[in-house]
Parts: sequence; C-alpha cells; structure tokens
Amino acid sequence: MVRKTCVAGYFYPKQKESLLEMIKGFVEPDMKKKKALGAISPHAGYQYSGIVAGAVYSSIIIPDKIVLLGPSHRTINSNFAIMREGEWETPFGNIPINTKLADQIISRTKLVSEDIDAHIMEHSLEVQLPFIHYFNPNCSIVPLITTYFASYNDLEELGKSISSSIEALNEDVLILASTDMSHQVSQETAKEKDFLAIDKISKLDPRGLYDVVKSQKISMCGFQATTAALVSAKELGAKEAELIKYQTSGDVTEDYNNVVGYAGMRII
Repeated sequence: MVRKTCVAGYFYPKQKESLLEMIKGFVEPDMKKKKALGAISPHAGYQYSGIVAGAVYSSIIIPDKIVLLGPSHRTINSNFAIMREGEWETPFGNIPINTKLADQIISRTKLVSEDIDAHIMEHSLEVQLPFIHYFNPNCSIVPLITTYFASYNDLEELGKSISSSIEALNEDVLILASTDMSHQVSQETAKEKDFLAIDKISKLDPRGLYDVVKSQKISMCGFQATTAALVSAKELGAKEAELIKYQTSGDVTEDYNNVVGYAGMRII
C-alpha cells in the first residue's frame, strides 16, 4: 500500500527540484539542534507556514522513527485512525511505515483502529513529510490521526499507549504533533488566544491545553493531537517545551484582519 500525495502541487511544490529549493529557503542551518522527545509543527501551505516548520525542524535531531499525530479535517469512522503498513509518497521518495511500532500502539489501546481510508485525503500529516525526508531520508513513521470528538480521557489513553510502546521499543522516537493555531481571526486575537495555548504547552500541561482550547474557543485544529503528544512526552520524561518560532499568515500576506496562526515548538 502506497499512500499517494493529495496536496503536492497545492500546499507545496510537486516537483522535487522546486520543493528542495523551497525547503532550503526555510532551513536555519546555524540553529543549534537538540535531541527532542516531541515537536509541534504547522501544516498549512508552505508559503504561509513553511518558515515556522523549517525553524522547528532545524532545531531538533530527527531520529529514524517518528510517531506522527495530526487532526482529521473530515469526519472519520475511528477515534484514532492509524496506518500500520505500507509507504507514504513524497516528491523526494517514499517514506515507510514502521509496522512494528504501529502494532505496539494498536496492542495497547482499543481506541486506535487501522483505517487507511481516513488518511487518503487528509493533509495534516502529509505536509510534514517533505521536511522529515529532507532532514532524515532514512526515517520511518507511524501515521495517526485523531477525530475532533476525542475526549481528554481518550487522548490520555492514546498518549500513554504511545509512550509505553516507545519504551518497549527502546529506541529513539520523535513524537510529532501537526497543528495550526487560531483560524480566520484578527492578528491581535490570534496572538492573544494562541499564546494561551502555547503557555500550557510550555508548562507541559496537556489537561490545561485541552481545557483552555475548549473554554476559550481557540480554533486550534490539532489541539487533540498535541494533547496526546504532550501526555506521551511527559510519560517519557520531558522536562521542558520551548517556542521556536511563531507567526501568522498575516505576516506573509499583510492582511491582519483574517489570519491563521502557526507555532513551532520543541519538547525535550
């Protein structure tokens, strides 16, 4: 099974040479890299969020295995939909799924279902793959998307199943959450609300993140994936989370009345 690209040529260039040139423009080669347990990266079109994604990927050492968490922007039949085998296509070449780690996660919670169809048209994970391949062409992934209806208890169970699976594997694994922040609000509102969420992430507070997004109606599309990633990272011994870069689409378009926010964060 090869999961074909669905937003190549739309969210990012389809041609390998053009994509390589674009990513190189986002990379910060002088940034000090650190070994990370987790990271948070946006998934909008590269012209809008690529500079944030490039910064966070430049700040971490990309290991050979990544659990890739993101939201489903469509209705899916599963609480948490995983692909357990096959490959994902990118313009740079295919990235294999780590079946061994995927099966470990599936064995630890009944909330995760193998659901290939849920992934076919979802862009939140795909947009991360060219950056992943650029920094580590030998990487394998476990692709997993969340329904918007997942409760905190569901996410806590998912996070703990991921962390215990990583512990059983006893190898370096990055937990990467794919999310944008506020959507279609003013620049002022985006910054005000997004930093409420960023503060909870910085404090390694998954319950606080979940609650503040709900109570303040922050339109952070991947907050549930990020919540689960925080649970996992804490279980694995994370000590701090730091903001690497934040900006909005308004910083690119100069339309500050209707923006989307993007945050890149590193969890160590």
